[in-house]
Amino acid sequence: MYPSVETANERPAIRFEPRAPADWLPAACDGVTENLALDEALLEEAHEGLVEHAVVRTWMADEPTVVLGSSSRAEDEVDLESCRRLGVRVLRRPSGGLTVVLGPGCLMWTVVVHQPAGPAPIEVIHGAILDPLVAALRTAGAPVTRLGSSDLAIGPGPAARKVSGNALRVRRHGVLYHGTLLDAFDLDVIGRVLRHPPREPAYRAGRSHGAFLANLGLGRPVLEAAVRAAFCATRDRDGHPVERVARLVRERYENPAWISRRD
Repeated sequence: MYPSVETANERPAIRFEPRAPADWLPAACDGVTENLALDEALLEEAHEGLVEHAVVRTWMADEPTVVLGSSSRAEDEVDLESCRRLGVRVLRRPSGGLTVVLGPGCLMWTVVVHQPAGPAPIEVIHGAILDPLVAALRTAGAPVTRLGSSDLAIGPGPAARKVSGNALRVRRHGVLYHGTLLDAFDLDVIGRVLRHPPREPAYRAGRSHGAFLANLGLGRPVLEAAVRAAFCATRDRDGHPVERVARLVRERYENPAWISRRD
């Protein structure tokens, strides 16, 4: 069952337990823009009360792709000339956090939750989502630890290396939480297309991308099983919001003005 987490003043935060088991959404979209749009479409459904159970899914980009955070400034975080030279697209996601690079060997995971009681504090959400994932990954053989605000890492103390970066978007009655699980990714490409980040968690200690990141090496089936186990995703969901996805792709995810915005 999902954890039932409450804030310090006992106001309900994210309660998964009454809606478990969660719905597992099998691969539904091709392409990075469609998958980013699907995450936001599911959040819209959750906010509108159309999602009865939490929705859990995974996907993987078929080529290296840079994805800006919702408020990221591309010129601060991305080597745009290298992206042009290498043919790497630059897109934008709906959640916060810094820029990431996706591609083969980097499993993307998503959890979308309806929260009828209203928004919970961010740290409560981080714990409610990441703690079960940490436990499931450890059971699967990955000795991960939660570090920073929302990273998962392996290795001791100052040698800890990041294997998962995660972000969220909160609406009044819905939460989108999604992130990366580096498994068999070409880590060198990250240093070729991203600048050193404008801010970093203390445990990074100024390390380059290559010295800071690591792969889990467990394989996609093992990681997907861990994600499903973490969130009790035992029910298969039939279908996804096709029309919402198409609208969001058109209005946002393939709209150059939205991708390149500076706010």
